[in-house]
Amino acid sequence: MTTRMAIALLAAINAMVALYLHLWKIGLMGVLACGADHGCEVVQFSSYGQFLGVDVALIGAVGYALLFASAIVAMQERNADAPWATRLLQALIWPAVLFTVRLKYGEFIVLRSFCPWCAISAVSITTCAVLVTLDARRVGRLRPPAAT
Repeated sequence: MTTRMAIALLAAINAMVALYLHLWKIGLMGVLACGADHGCEVVQFSSYGQFLGVDVALIGAVGYALLFASAIVAMQERNADAPWATRLLQALIWPAVLFTVRLKYGEFIVLRSFCPWCAISAVSITTCAVLVTLDARRVGRLRPPAAT
């Protein structure tokens, strides 16, 4: 499995999780599968559950869907070694990592709560960051040396 395939897989899984959380929050899903301390509800309905008036789970669903689509395009044979494809993935992943750090701060430090679904997303986007860094190194090694 290539790094881009792994990114696509993680993005697909997390897009579905984020969509599930968003649908639950707007009342289109039944009971939320969460821990006994109801950390998911605490986090979802806190000020950290919204960003600029938009549900954070919806932002995650859209973001992960964009990451999935970009990884699929990057996996095409004609794009397999394209530096632009890696830069596109980096442009989606690194802001998501920073956003996740903000959310984890709010969840752990401010709210003193824990949402397992949020933790899965945090681990996944961190894994994607490692994978895209490895992909950037791989693509960088493929470039011919600059003429002097």
